[in-house]
Amino acid sequence: MPDDAPVEIVNPAGPARALLLCDHATNRVPASVAGGDLGLPASEMGRHIAYDIGARGVTLELARRMDATAVLTRFSRLVIDPNRGEDDPTLVMRLYDGAIVPANRDVSAAEVTRRLDAYHRPYHAAIAAQIDARLAAGRPPALIAVHSFTPRLIGGPVRPWHVGVLWSDDQRFSAPLIARFRAELDLCIGDNAPYSGHLEGDTMDRHGIRRGLPHVLIDIRQDLIAAEDDQRLWAARLAPMFEDVIAGLEE
Repeated sequence: MPDDAPVEIVNPAGPARALLLCDHATNRVPASVAGGDLGLPASEMGRHIAYDIGARGVTLELARRMDATAVLTRFSRLVIDPNRGEDDPTLVMRLYDGAIVPANRDVSAAEVTRRLDAYHRPYHAAIAAQIDARLAAGRPPALIAVHSFTPRLIGGPVRPWHVGVLWSDDQRFSAPLIARFRAELDLCIGDNAPYSGHLEGDTMDRHGIRRGLPHVLIDIRQDLIAAEDDQRLWAARLAPMFEDVIAGLEE
């Protein structure tokens, strides 16, 4: 894989109906973006503002356990956020949870377009290509986007949920998944929390809602999956839940 490739595709021939997506898999800043340095110290780039801590590891382990294809980004959300529509004002963040991003503070329209072409659009094209191939083969996918959230934003309340299940208008996947989670008595589940699942132009809107595919976004609290062992444990717990829900979609 070229070092500057914007997308990572894992297990592309995976037979599972699930198609796993990881929008914020890494805090990597490509060399073509401000020389590979957004002007933030490593301590800030290691925070949730730059990526979804633990989400990549969970996604990769889910792909292995479910024999599913996964599509993951290879650039930080501070470069450009693939989980935003192209006209969203937070597409390129200038200020995020108390941190000013120097390389984005005065970013030009031309640079935003360049980042769209180099990173944002190839990621979504890769997702669309995976969906198109499955539809052509008569195997419509069920989309699962894997995210993680910080236990607390600066100055904000503590977020008690272990996992959030985010959805918009289509609850084919989210409703039975929430029911399955709630049967696990040790879990605190966020129903459209800590965020609403309705954001026009985001990944689930673009590839799930607009294409009529069952889909869900799960958001795991980052302190629960920061360690590799915990990422594997959570994937082991989540995989059979996803498989059961997807099997129900097919009945």
